[in-house]
Amino acid sequence: MWWSWRAVRGLVLAFHPGPTVVVTGLAAALAAGVGAEPATTLLVAAAVLAGQLSVGWSNDWLDAARDLAVARAGKPVVAGLLSARELRTAAAVAVAACVPMSLATGWLPGVVHLLAVASAWAYNLVLKRTVLSWLPYAVSFGLLVQFVTLAQPGRPVAAWWATAGASLLGFGAHAANVLPDLEDDAATGVSGLPHRLGRARTTLMALGALVAAVVLVVLAPAGPPSPAAWVGGGAALALAGVGAVASRADPRSRLPFTAAMAVAVVCVVVLVLAGPAIAR
Repeated sequence: MWWSWRAVRGLVLAFHPGPTVVVTGLAAALAAGVGAEPATTLLVAAAVLAGQLSVGWSNDWLDAARDLAVARAGKPVVAGLLSARELRTAAAVAVAACVPMSLATGWLPGVVHLLAVASAWAYNLVLKRTVLSWLPYAVSFGLLVQFVTLAQPGRPVAAWWATAGASLLGFGAHAANVLPDLEDDAATGVSGLPHRLGRARTTLMALGALVAAVVLVVLAPAGPPSPAAWVGGGAALALAGVGAVASRADPRSRLPFTAAMAVAVVCVVVLVLAGPAIAR
């Protein structure tokens, strides 16, 4: 039942709070950074939040049978907090809310955001089991930056380096995100690009893509990088080095995953600090 505390707890777990908060926060911070009015920033954040809720809930709905097969701890359906049918209904409600909120920013930015959400759904439905598992992440993150800038007055297009950096961020985030569940995924028929490459190569791919994203965002904008950008770039390189060494020392270590997530956070911060330079 939707009003029970068990169901509410299950819904919170199922929308993947970490990624949802990070992506929504990134959209809001980017909007504020490019000079959006508070109302526009809130609308952008609300639309992105609704989209992320739909993606998270649809992911756990579609993966419910696989999660039960491997008794994946922390999954609400496995824990008996709610059913796959309830997750399906929640995902549909979130999509129904996402459409008008996205289009309220304007038809062009609204369509761009809905394409980003559709790309993420494509991952959940089909592409996560293919060699193109990385593509929805790269596409959706790149479109997210465009959505934020297009929602501003005058409909400015995001700079190429911001879009490319966000796409690299999405690519690296995908590779890093699957590391903890690599074996469970493979045991239940998921065979995305990381599963085909294996843990060691996927770790290096994640770290390399995320460092490339940071370097691009630091060096590509016109003018000399700010001191904060230089610090971010140095931190990203150091964290990636730690992750790479840890991966070679112990392929099962969680330190490479932690390092990759830290590099992703650095990339987000550097991108936000770029501020008005993102919108051309």
